[in-house]
Order: sequence, then C-alpha cells, then structure tokens
Amino acid sequence: MRRIKITFRVLAFLIVGLFLHYVLPQHDIVQVSQAEPRRTDFGSFNRLFYAQADSGSSELENRDIFYIFTEKKQTFLLGFVPRDSTEVMVYRNEDTGWIWPPYFKFDSSNLHGQATAQARKDASSEGGNWAVVTHYGWRIPFLSIFPNAVALNPVEGPDVRIIPWFNIFFFGFLGAAILFIRAMWRQFRERSVDPLLDAAGDQLDEVQAGVAERKGRFTRWMDTWRSKDKKKLPPE
Repeated sequence: MRRIKITFRVLAFLIVGLFLHYVLPQHDIVQVSQAEPRRTDFGSFNRLFYAQADSGSSELENRDIFYIFTEKKQTFLLGFVPRDSTEVMVYRNEDTGWIWPPYFKFDSSNLHGQATAQARKDASSEGGNWAVVTHYGWRIPFLSIFPNAVALNPVEGPDVRIIPWFNIFFFGFLGAAILFIRAMWRQFRERSVDPLLDAAGDQLDEVQAGVAERKGRFTRWMDTWRSKDKKKLPPE
C-alpha cells in the first residue's frame, strides 16, 4: 500500500510539473532569421497543442499560421546557464484569446510584423539582431508541435541575463498557497474530522462490545441446553 501511495504521488508530481512547464512563460535569447505565414494541417493528436483560430476568424481543418524562425542560444538548467553554441528553433505565433492558457494574446499580426522587422536587421552588425522571445509550450519535431511566441523584445546582445520574475513570484505564491491550505486542512481535521473518527470508533467499540455480550449470552444459553442433554442420556 505504501508503494502505491508513493507511485501515485510521484505520478501526480510529474503530471503537475509537466503541465506547469508547458503553460508557464519561458524566455529564449534568439536571432530572428525569418518570419512568414504557412498553411498548416492539423493531426488528431497535435491539434491539442495549437491555439484557437485568431480572434474574429473561423475554426477550420487547416489555416495559415505565423511562424518565427530563429537561432536560439543554447542553455543549461532550464535556461539559467547560457552556452556559447546555438541551435535552430521555430516558434508559432497564434492568438490565445480569452481561453487557455490565459495570456490574453490578440496581437499575433503585430508580433509577426515585429518579427519580420527584427529579421531584416543585419545580424553581422554590432549587437546583431538578438531578441528575447517569450513563449510557452514545447518543440516536438516528429509531431510538428511548436512553442507559441507571445512577445519579442530586441536586446543588445546574446549575453543579456533574463530573470523570470513571473515564474519566481508564481512559485512563491504557489508554495505559500500550499502551506496555507495544508494548515487549514490540519485545523479542519483536528476540529471536525478527528472528533468524528473518534466518535465513530467509540460507537464501533460499543457495537462490538454489545455483539460480544449477546454472543456470550447465547453461548451460555446453549451451554444450559447441552448440560440438560447430558443429564437425559441413560447410563451405559
């Protein structure tokens, strides 16, 4: 039973961790090389990883989606430790609207124009065309799944340090909320649940005592009949 509980907790932790890793904002330092719309067909699985159609558009089996092609600076430890090498990274650029996740993004066309202007900058000039892309989601090439860019901000170079303030405050708030809920649950259990369990245990003990007493009476009554039967037996 203990192993089942541990397995369940580990699975729950992994599911929550993957969910938060997908929906929380991440920041990549990139050089934008191209930005263009492409007609995209959705499969039965990867459709879940695309946002809804842009605000004011109809939901179709396929539609044009803005993509941003970049060279991303590689990092260690979820982006906290930068490396000197780069890798290709492609982002989609879709409105999230009022639904999920709650980024309330309605300006994918504006972001496309900003990415196009960023791509036109001379990458070989001083400072290059480096920018910070804020996004959520994952890049899974064999499933054609792309992270969704929600913001693009030019920076002076690839060595800029990005501090994820939102994630820091979010996890701080989440930890405080968990401690608060845990304290409330302990007080509720001490005041309401434990007395009910104690009362139920007392009632169960009383019931078991009553059953044992009735069983003892029945056993004594049966013993009286056994003794009478022994008296009626003729001597051998």
